[in-house]
Amino acid sequence: MYFGRSAKARYFAVSAGLLVTLGFALAAHSQEHYPSKPIRLVLGFAAGGGTDVIARGIAQKMGDFLGTQVFVDNRPGANGNIAGEMVAKASPDGYTLLYNTSSIILSPGLYAKLGYDVRKDLMPVSITANLPMIVVASPKLPVKSVGELVALLKKEPGALNYASAGNGNITHLSALLFMQATGTTATHIPYKGEAPAVADVAGNQVDFYVGTAPGVIPFIKDKRFKGLAVSTLKRMGAMPDIPTINETVAQGLELGAWSGVMAPAGTKKEVIDKLNSAIDHALKDKDLLAKFSVQGAEPLHTTPAQYGDFIQSELLRWTKIIKDNDVKMN
Repeated sequence: MYFGRSAKARYFAVSAGLLVTLGFALAAHSQEHYPSKPIRLVLGFAAGGGTDVIARGIAQKMGDFLGTQVFVDNRPGANGNIAGEMVAKASPDGYTLLYNTSSIILSPGLYAKLGYDVRKDLMPVSITANLPMIVVASPKLPVKSVGELVALLKKEPGALNYASAGNGNITHLSALLFMQATGTTATHIPYKGEAPAVADVAGNQVDFYVGTAPGVIPFIKDKRFKGLAVSTLKRMGAMPDIPTINETVAQGLELGAWSGVMAPAGTKKEVIDKLNSAIDHALKDKDLLAKFSVQGAEPLHTTPAQYGDFIQSELLRWTKIIKDNDVKMN
């Protein structure tokens, strides 16, 4: 078929218009059908710890709601900052997310330089869980109560050692606040995550640890180490026989960790809202709630805005605590 010059021009103009329209239609279709591939949930701590167990449970239930696989990608190191920076620099398309712990608001007060800014480079999706802390001791340590631990720490200042899930981690700062409240000192042994820290406490390589309830409760139940005191003001339903720090050695002292989900800055609101709904669905699942209860974790769900406000308030609070206690990375 032969086209004249004007006919050719009209033909190509119409064709180009159809291609543009088709492109917009495909883009809209893609947005309507998010997610269309697996979602990576990056966690800054080693597999096997309490936060890892919770993250995997939530990821599975989120995947059920979203109709795709949500898998946990463990990237331990630097108090969770390796994972935080990785997600902060990821494409804001909803396929790379951060499962963050409360370490995300500790790092700005601990590190002179960070590769990302939690307030500018990440967007809150929802908080997911509140995690009480528990003081535990190795099997070989000659103590049967938190009072006896404090007495031994006072008798031998600096002689005992304690584990943490990393320099500046909430487990590190909780131990420091515990010792500050009881007038004691000990030597810090940092690990890259809770799982290796707990393993060495159970293996008599470290004397004591102030860890998250999900991370230590299985070891307490199996009698692989001793549960001495919980950090909640009232006794935990999951561990009713263990007294509180508040009722024994430091009245009013309450310690806790939390976790949540964040996305790279620039992620579309529709995607954030869909992820938030998936988390809400996950935290209402009976099987997951049963696991939370056994582990002593409290499920929490917020709007993205509420999580953002919470992060800001916690950032201000812990930065002051770090400064007032002159906490140094070692």
